[in-house]
Amino acid sequence: MTDNQFKFTPSVLAWPLYFVLSLWIVYWADIKFQLHLNDLGIYPRTLKGLRGVVFSPFLHGSLEHLYNNSIPLLVLIAALRYFYRKQALQVIVYGILLSGLFTWAIGRESYHIGASGLIYVLVSFIFFKGIQTGYYRLVALSLLIIILYGGMIWYIFPDVKQGISWEGHLGGLLTGLLFSRIYVTPQYKKQITYDWERADFDPSQDAFMKRFDENGNFVNPPKPEPEELFEDEGNMPADSSTHTHSRPVVRIVYSYTPKPEKEGEEGSENQIN
Repeated sequence: MTDNQFKFTPSVLAWPLYFVLSLWIVYWADIKFQLHLNDLGIYPRTLKGLRGVVFSPFLHGSLEHLYNNSIPLLVLIAALRYFYRKQALQVIVYGILLSGLFTWAIGRESYHIGASGLIYVLVSFIFFKGIQTGYYRLVALSLLIIILYGGMIWYIFPDVKQGISWEGHLGGLLTGLLFSRIYVTPQYKKQITYDWERADFDPSQDAFMKRFDENGNFVNPPKPEPEELFEDEGNMPADSSTHTHSRPVVRIVYSYTPKPEKEGEEGSENQIN
């Protein structure tokens, strides 16, 4: 695994911006033209309420509700697109549908609206997938997600806060956990550094492991035999006749004889041609 898998492209910013912008446009149109779009939310266990599985993430009951969902969506969709490029679209689309079906199946008889279910999908998927990969950058991302959004875990329980869809939150959390197991990421598989990390590693054939006896005690290897040293002929002692050599010693002697000067060459150094 190399960090080249993480590539920044304009879609890392475009996806969250376009998605959040669509939420604000829908909310503006609902207020401006009195469309009463909240009736398109999820109404559990009714055929008519199934349409909310698709529409509910784009519907919000108040400006505060919309604002509280917008900031996490900007951060989480950008992180999902950057770190999990191949799985990002499937997690978002199928996360909306499956978390909506969870809400439709277990929810109270009321209209359930808002993108908080998708937020729980993203938080759950990014956290659990990072831990499962074991890759240090993704594990660090998982820890960052817990620091930022770890307090959201309380809102999957009933009666923690009135007026929120804990069923949608729970459905999103379970959906993200399920997707973290379904969508494999072989590109983030931890590289094998040591032989003992390989699946086919046999300790009985490893040179190091053979140094341990049956009781688990380490046995030092035998000391190596001293090597026979050969000295140069010039450094050999007087009784060098007692030493033997594996190969003959060759000595090269250089001698210098000056070249005699020729007559007439004396003073030639002062001539200029």
